[in-house]
Formats: sequence, C-alpha cells, structure tokens
Amino acid sequence: MSSLYRTALDELGRAMDGIDDASVDEACRMVAEARRVGVYAGGREGLAVKGFAMRLFHLGREVGVVGDMTMPALGEGDLFFVVCGPGEISTAVALVGVAKAAGAGVVVVTAQPGGRVPGMADHVVTIPAQTMADDQGPAASSVLPMGSLFEGALFVLFEVMILKLKERLAVTPEAMRANHTNME
Repeated sequence: MSSLYRTALDELGRAMDGIDDASVDEACRMVAEARRVGVYAGGREGLAVKGFAMRLFHLGREVGVVGDMTMPALGEGDLFFVVCGPGEISTAVALVGVAKAAGAGVVVVTAQPGGRVPGMADHVVTIPAQTMADDQGPAASSVLPMGSLFEGALFVLFEVMILKLKERLAVTPEAMRANHTNME
C-alpha cells in the first residue's frame, strides 16, 4: 500500500478513536425511539447522511431527507438528525430552529462541538477530524483536502450506528434486504 493510502487510513483511525462511543449509543437510542427521523447536511456531508437515511429505511424506520419532496413535517416525537462538521452553516441553523419550534428532538454530528449548530442540539456526537473550518494554515492536520477526513469518518460512523441500531431494533439481514428497492 502506498504511503498516501496508509497516511489517510491512519488519520481516519485516529478520528474514529476519538469518538465517544457512549455518545454514539445515545444518538442510536434517540433514532430508535423517534417516531420518524429527518436528516440534513450540506455538500459532501449531505451525501454521507443520505446514505445513512437509506440504511435507516432498510431498518424499517420512517425517514426523510430535507430537500426531497417526500420529506415529512417533523414534530413532537420526531428527530432531526443534522451533520454540520464546521459547527455553523446558515441553512442548518435555520432548519434546526424550525425542527425545535415544531417540538422535534435534534442530534448534531460535528467536528466543532463549540459551534452554533451543536449549541442548539439536544445531543451532539463529535468526530475529531479536520473540516473546512480548520483546513488551512497551521490548523490543517490532514493529508486529505478540505473536509474529506470528516466526511470519510462519517461513512464509518454511520455504518457502525446502523449495526448498533440493527441489534437494538432486532432487525434481521433478510428484513433489511426486503426493504431494499427493486426499482434499480
């Protein structure tokens, strides 16, 4: 394996080592107990959270992605699951405000827990990884560009969360597969 692959994997491993598993378990509890889950993130973080939403659907959860026509209204008993790596994006601030005003709980996954969006959340999961909030000058810590380290860690985090939720909800692999689309 070339040194770039090894360096990227080592950085990803350090980021994953820095995640508080009890915090992930609490986020999983909130997802499992929610009536429905709405998800949001911008940019490449949005691609990762859409994959998470798809797996939640495979687990039999009622889930919607902000921006899709089929995103349901959120309210009491629902959960708004937001990824905001840099800690503040104006759209996330606005949407969290709407969700909270409607009575939904809010979970935020971020690399900047002191940011405005995590400060609005009911629960925060922190991934200690470089994002575009700290990818320049002496703050830059990753060989990967911009927020790629955070985005890669999101994929792994979400797959682990699905494994934890699969067990918590007692969903079989066969049931997950049965929920997969046949329209491909």
